[in-house]
Amino acid sequence: MKIFTNAQIHELDRYTIENEPISSIDLMERAAKALTRAIMEVWPVSTPVVVFAGAGNNGGDALAVARMLAEQDYKVCTYLFNISGHLSPECATNKKRLQECKRRNEYIEVTEQFDPPRLDEGMLVVDGLFGSGLNKPLAGGFASLVKYINASAAQVVSIDVPSGLMTEDNAYNVRAHIIRANLTLTLGQPKLSFLFPENQIYVGQLRVLDIRLSQEGIQKTESQYTILEENDIRSRLLPRDMFAHKGQMGNALLIAGSYGMAGAAILASKACLRAGVGKVTVNSPRRNIPILQIAVPEAIVRPGSEETLFAEVVETDDFQALGIGPGLGQSEQTAIALITQLRRTQCPIVVDADAINILSTRKAWLQQLPKDIIMTPHPKEFDQLEGHSADSYERLTKACNLAERIHGYIIVKGHYTAICLPDGHIMFNPTGNAGMATAGSGDVLTGILTGLLARGYTPQDACIVGVYLHGLAGDIAAAEVGEESLVASDIIRCLPQAFKRLYE
Repeated sequence: MKIFTNAQIHELDRYTIENEPISSIDLMERAAKALTRAIMEVWPVSTPVVVFAGAGNNGGDALAVARMLAEQDYKVCTYLFNISGHLSPECATNKKRLQECKRRNEYIEVTEQFDPPRLDEGMLVVDGLFGSGLNKPLAGGFASLVKYINASAAQVVSIDVPSGLMTEDNAYNVRAHIIRANLTLTLGQPKLSFLFPENQIYVGQLRVLDIRLSQEGIQKTESQYTILEENDIRSRLLPRDMFAHKGQMGNALLIAGSYGMAGAAILASKACLRAGVGKVTVNSPRRNIPILQIAVPEAIVRPGSEETLFAEVVETDDFQALGIGPGLGQSEQTAIALITQLRRTQCPIVVDADAINILSTRKAWLQQLPKDIIMTPHPKEFDQLEGHSADSYERLTKACNLAERIHGYIIVKGHYTAICLPDGHIMFNPTGNAGMATAGSGDVLTGILTGLLARGYTPQDACIVGVYLHGLAGDIAAAEVGEESLVASDIIRCLPQAFKRLYE
């Protein structure tokens, strides 16, 4: 699913109007019907409704919804804010339609002074003040109205976008001047800012309503941002030949674990094996070897030269992929061995955890990374790597720039994990849940990615399939044990079910 910028959203509306063809007011009526149905599914007819409509097309949507709810016997009080004395043509038409509606209930047009209504618990506020076209923070009376709504006990449903929230960059927004919706009913496609954790408090529950925008227009419109869908994954899955043997299914090398961190190597190894690779070899300090041999009997364990840390480069001629970083430690010896290993390795590489932390303190080494490398930082690790970001949009921009600069893949982990490709495109993963915020979850992802690379997936396909599988296995695990009790090994245990669901 493509995510469009504010400018593209309006262009897609125009394309639909011209090529369906349909008039702008009829497209708005179609949207209002979808909005009204969605509201009626949640709030019964006994709910008192207060509609706040702005002077633009978002206000036009709100006025149409007010009329339709009144026609369904809801008690509706509508406020149209016409401060400038100018309404968009569609808003003006829906104002006239509401005024002509015999069941319109109470209608107030605000041109100067505004006496706010009482908003009590059990009431519903329909927020139609500002939509996706907003490009500056709210101020003055509208900011005061937003604060008043947010301070009330009423439920809030926002049309398309919570008023005050911009669709992409909110770095310079005034957070107190953004509606905090319980439910956002967005039209067509989700907006980029909805995918950022700091905006969840404003969006609330999100529903995307299909208003039948032109599919031809959607296909023609190039987008930098995409949300992955199951069919994107299915089409990339590699078949397994019925005559295959382990030598044909890839040999993966994991360099992981320091003394006291054998668990990271175990989790990565088990996940790598579950990703379908033929063989996994684990290089770890000598003191970890007995633990690994017992915990992962399927893996080949290769002791490092040191008792407690990684300090010597491993030859990779016999391997199809390398995963390095989980539980590795950050000693100076390990750092020197890491950059030497990265420079000498010819096969695809996944870099995670302490390997990223080492690079973040030696940024000049980033120039020496091989092409198509995959890096999997969480937000804090990424900020250490590229500097503090004011918000998720800035962090995403930096990650995109880094991927282009090193010609690699940057996977910024989170609720909507972002896969930043070397060509500037960004793909968001929809699978996964809050239960996966647990120690070892990133080690599991490293193992999956390394296994897929060794199995024969391209770096781009390994990122896409691996991140989706990781989240899907987490969702299956959460369905079994709940989010609160989920641990990293549950994700590994549920990987077979995730694969089966995709292959079937």
